[in-house]
Amino acid sequence: MVEVDLSQPPFTLLDEAGRERVRQGVDLAYFDRDEIILETGQAGENLFLIHKGEVAEVDPTLPAARSRIGHYTRGDLFGAISILNGKSRYRFRAEQESLCYLLPRPLFLELCNDYPPFSEFFRQTLAHKARLLTEQRAEGGVTMAGFMLARVDECMREPLIVPAATTIAEAVTTINERHADSMLVKGDAGPGMITKTDLLNALVVEGRDRDSALDGLGRNELITVGPGQYLFEALVVMTRHKVERVVVLDKEVVMGVVELTDVLSYFSSRSYVVSLQVEQAESLEALAAASRRTPELVKALMAQGVKLRFAMGLLAALNGRIMSKAWGFQVDERYHADSCLMVMGSEGRGEQILKTDQDNGLILADDLDWPDCGEQMQRLTETLIELGYPPCPGNIMVSNPEWVGTVTQWRERIASWASKRDGDSLMKLAIMLDSHAVAGNPALLDRVRDELFERCAGDELLLSYFARTILRFSTPLTLFGSLKRPQHGIDIKKGGIFPIVHGVRVMALERGIRPTSTLERLDALAADGRLEPRFAEDLGEALSLFTEMRLKQQLEHLDSGGDERQPDRVVVQELSSLERDLLREALHIVKDLKQRLSHRFHLEYS
Repeated sequence: MVEVDLSQPPFTLLDEAGRERVRQGVDLAYFDRDEIILETGQAGENLFLIHKGEVAEVDPTLPAARSRIGHYTRGDLFGAISILNGKSRYRFRAEQESLCYLLPRPLFLELCNDYPPFSEFFRQTLAHKARLLTEQRAEGGVTMAGFMLARVDECMREPLIVPAATTIAEAVTTINERHADSMLVKGDAGPGMITKTDLLNALVVEGRDRDSALDGLGRNELITVGPGQYLFEALVVMTRHKVERVVVLDKEVVMGVVELTDVLSYFSSRSYVVSLQVEQAESLEALAAASRRTPELVKALMAQGVKLRFAMGLLAALNGRIMSKAWGFQVDERYHADSCLMVMGSEGRGEQILKTDQDNGLILADDLDWPDCGEQMQRLTETLIELGYPPCPGNIMVSNPEWVGTVTQWRERIASWASKRDGDSLMKLAIMLDSHAVAGNPALLDRVRDELFERCAGDELLLSYFARTILRFSTPLTLFGSLKRPQHGIDIKKGGIFPIVHGVRVMALERGIRPTSTLERLDALAADGRLEPRFAEDLGEALSLFTEMRLKQQLEHLDSGGDERQPDRVVVQELSSLERDLLREALHIVKDLKQRLSHRFHLEYS
């Protein structure tokens, strides 16, 4: 029996009996340098697993300079497609003396038949393989932690619905009998939400009679979720909308209510409810203590294999609430309705998991009189530093007057940037495209962004200049399509994340798509017909893969005593076989995106 390492996918998709069949059935073969292991058109007789050495995948139909299309090293598999298709499409040649484990064709096909997940591994898209990697990393082999699998309908209360004619006294009695904190009131415009606090204010503050009807109390604009959504998503919705309960709707029918206390109780054995500490913070000290727990939250989410999109959503909502509460502590309430604090960059897109440099600005109503605005913004910047958000090296902060202005001033700045089209102006346009309101009046930001889309969406020359930036950094692939392997690692942010983020941003601007999240932009571009759904999905999975690899490096850096900011480098030699395979595929998708944008905006002539 040959000793072979079966601790990596796809062999982890077999049970112990299946792995034992592999150990009993494989053989070990030696191949000399430049020896052809598998020829084009040859019937596949073995699945090859490299134990030692390097193997090149060659397309003989291409010129010699471009014929080497793949590169395989220790732990990599090849030959499966030649078995499944009946013949090999490409040539596989040993680039140095190599030892390979050979899994015979009959045994391989038996395993594919007996273990469908094993078979599917060789036919999967990038999206499926990325999910497999998440499963591999998750504790106990679970793709999402138990709390991520919990659905809204597992935690919702039966809806308490009463007629609008119900009196306040009757409502109080009903709430107490049902041990509820809220009720839904039927009205002409649909159900409205009334809480215990609303009833108390009606009696004490407004002086209403206990026999007066509920009509006119509470709020009619309900925050809703679906019964099949994850409970985790309901927590994100509550955090983002600053509410303590959501109504569960299924096809416009009220199914129940989910209370924040129920969600927190459900998660009480977890360390993931930093949002509770943020909401309860009544001082900057308490807010700072909660803010310091976000790296702990990130580590817990990643350790449990939580899908990155959900993790980013929660962290973006939490960071937004932290900044909003800091704003509330520092800025006089009389200015809130006539000003808007916006975040930009990765914070604006909701794609920064660990805290990053401050990228923020302030929009003021045209007629606002705020004499000490500069002083208050300086204090806000200092407060955010205390909360763990370092100052921006480019000084894109509310403490800089260049990033504070009235709606009219901001619209004039956008018009100026759009007409100049120089590097600095294009960078500022990109920053504003990703802007997101976290405090104050978001309508002010909407008016400014309206100007941006009106000025830029139909300007072909500007879009061409804007798109050209994606060519600034090279994709870390060799001429032969394999991964570059510098000892200091490849820059995953420049080579992978930036081209996708900016390329998608360009297309979103072109089509007038308003969301700031790259993943939401991809969904909108697919719905709009600008991208094929399959390619949009692959771009999203590639971005998630790059972000997760980068995050892994950041967390390791934090564990070793560093801060949250560090080089964005991934050392290819330290990755598993599956991770290398995924990274190579993802970078080819980036290369494809660059080629598409180059063709669309004629960048090859720039």
